[in-house]
Amino acid sequence: MLGARLWQQPRPLGTPASILSAWAMGRRSYAADIQSAATPSFINQGPTTMTAEEFVPDEYSPDTSAQENLPPITVKPYTINFGPQHPAAHGVLRMILELEGEKILRADPHVGLLHRGTEKLIEYKTYLQALPYFDRLDYVSMMTNEQAYSLAVEKLLNVDIPLRAKYIRTLMGEITRILNHIMAVTTHIMDVGALTPFLWQFEERERLMEFYERVSGARMHAAYVRPGGVTSDLPIGLLDDIYAWALQYTSRLDEMEEVVSANRIWVNRTKDIGVLTAQEALDWGCTGVMLRSTGVQWDLRKMKPYEVYDRMEFDVPVGTRGDCYDRYLCRVQEMRESLRIIQQCLQQIPDGPVKTEDWKIAPPPRAHMKENMEALIHHFKLYSEGYYVPPGETYTVIEAPKGEFGVYLVSDGSNRPYRCKIRAPGFAHLAITDKMARNHMLADMVTIIGTCDLVFGEVDR
Repeated sequence: MLGARLWQQPRPLGTPASILSAWAMGRRSYAADIQSAATPSFINQGPTTMTAEEFVPDEYSPDTSAQENLPPITVKPYTINFGPQHPAAHGVLRMILELEGEKILRADPHVGLLHRGTEKLIEYKTYLQALPYFDRLDYVSMMTNEQAYSLAVEKLLNVDIPLRAKYIRTLMGEITRILNHIMAVTTHIMDVGALTPFLWQFEERERLMEFYERVSGARMHAAYVRPGGVTSDLPIGLLDDIYAWALQYTSRLDEMEEVVSANRIWVNRTKDIGVLTAQEALDWGCTGVMLRSTGVQWDLRKMKPYEVYDRMEFDVPVGTRGDCYDRYLCRVQEMRESLRIIQQCLQQIPDGPVKTEDWKIAPPPRAHMKENMEALIHHFKLYSEGYYVPPGETYTVIEAPKGEFGVYLVSDGSNRPYRCKIRAPGFAHLAITDKMARNHMLADMVTIIGTCDLVFGEVDR
C-alpha cells in the first residue's frame, strides 16, 4: 500500500527524460524493499502476558540531579485595587485585595472618599435646617433617614404627633423599604450577570418615585418627614393609586423570582458565598438583613415598635445559612411583608391633622397666617431662628431598609444641636467584607459587595 501511494505522487514538472527515468526506477526499488520486508513476529503473536518474575523493568532512569539543585518554587501574593472607579463598587469604594492567583487572601476597604463632614455641618444649623442633610446620607432610603432624625428631635421636645401623621410615616417608610430593596436586589443580580430583572423592577420603582414626588414635590431629597409630623397631607387620589399598585406588584415579584431564584447560575454564584455565623454578625455589629440572614430574628419594628408598627401584622423573614443567597431571599420576602403593611395602613389610616398644633415647632396653616398676626410671627421665627430644644441627649434608632439607622442627638438648650452622631448600618457591613471574602475567588468579591447593600453617602457621611 505504501508503494502504491508513492507511485500516485505527481511527477516533477520540467524534468529531463533521463533524470525522470532514474527517479522512477529509484522509487520502484524503494517500494519493492518495503513490500518485501519481513513482518515482525510480535505482530502475529497477538497480546501476550508475563508473570512478575519474567518482567524486567526498564534500566533507564532520568537524571534528576539538575532538578534537585533548583530552588523551591514560591507563589508570591500580589495586590490589586478594586475601585474606586469599578462599576461594581456601588459608589466610591476602594478595596485593596491581596490575591494568590485568583484566591482572595485579604480585603482591605478604604473609606472616606465621599466624606463631607455632615455631622459637623449639622452643629451649625437649626434643628429644622439640619433635616435635608439626612436625605443625602442614604440617598436610596430618604424618608427613613428623616424619620430617625425627626423621632430623635421629638423625643427631646417631648412632643407627640397626630395619629394620621404616624400612619403616613409608616406608609411612606414601607414604600421606601421597597424602593431600597428593588435597587439592592436588582443591581446585585446585574453585577452577577443578569440584566432582565433590573429592567423589569425599575419600571415599578419609577411608579414609587412618582408617589414620592406627589407627596413632597421631589423624587429624591423629599424633606417630607419633619419634627412634629409631616410637611403636608396626602394629595387626593394618592391612597387609591398606592392601593392599585400594591395589588399588582406581587405578580411582578413572582416574575422576578421565577427567573432568578432557581436559576442554577445565580444559585452557584451566591450559595455558600460570603457566609456569616450569627455570632460573627453580632460581634461585628451587623443589623438588618445581614443579621437576620444568619437566623437571628431581630427587627426593631417588632422588638421595639415605633410609629404604628405595634398595630401591624407582619412576619420577620430570617435565613438559615447566612450566605449571599439567604440575604437575597430575605430582601425579596421583606418586600412582600412591606406590601402587607402598606395595605393595612391604607385600611386603617384615620382622618385628622398631619402635624402638631404647637406653632413653635410646626408652621401654622396658611389660612391662619392671613388672619392672625401671632401665627405670622410664629411662621417667621420658625424659619429664621428655629425652635429651642430643652437640654438633654437621646439615641433614637429605627429599622431602616439597610439595618439599624441611629441618631445620637445632644442638646444644650439652644436652637442648634450641640452634637449629632449618626450610626449608619453600612459602615459595619463594609467592615466585615474582609471576613466574608477570604479564601473566595476574585469574581466572588462582586457578589459579596452587592449583598451588603452599601451606599457611601451614609458610610462616609
